[in-house]
Amino acid sequence: MTRAISTDTPWEPVVGYSRAVAAGDYVLVSGCTSVAGGEFVHEGDAGAQTAQCIANIRAALERFGLSLADVVRTRMFVTDMSRWEECGRAHGAAFGEIKPATSMLGISALVDPRMLIEVEAVAYRAGIGGATDAGPAAAGGG
Repeated sequence: MTRAISTDTPWEPVVGYSRAVAAGDYVLVSGCTSVAGGEFVHEGDAGAQTAQCIANIRAALERFGLSLADVVRTRMFVTDMSRWEECGRAHGAAFGEIKPATSMLGISALVDPRMLIEVEAVAYRAGIGGATDAGPAAAGGG
């Protein structure tokens, strides 16, 4: 059994994906960007964009009753690797005590040229995919 949640980003219905899917013992959170309330935020600030990505991951996890403490893996997709430290520091601020496995990958572009980073996550909780306590499949962050 799987459970999925969606948010208000404009890309989900076009591309055909969910913000997060709980399957088995894992919640897989799709790549999150610096979007709040359906709008891009923090133009030009790689650290703030990273923090917003992680806030969106947190919001998705909370809908399954999880938190960042349940994250076991993240991936950061960065459009300008010369700014890796800004992204890394924001990731460290959120995950420094948790220390999930992670990767930082340099990529050529994201869907909006103002976006400097996209972050995805995997969280673990035994049996989460079969639980029935996730909220309705609407609202949240990008």
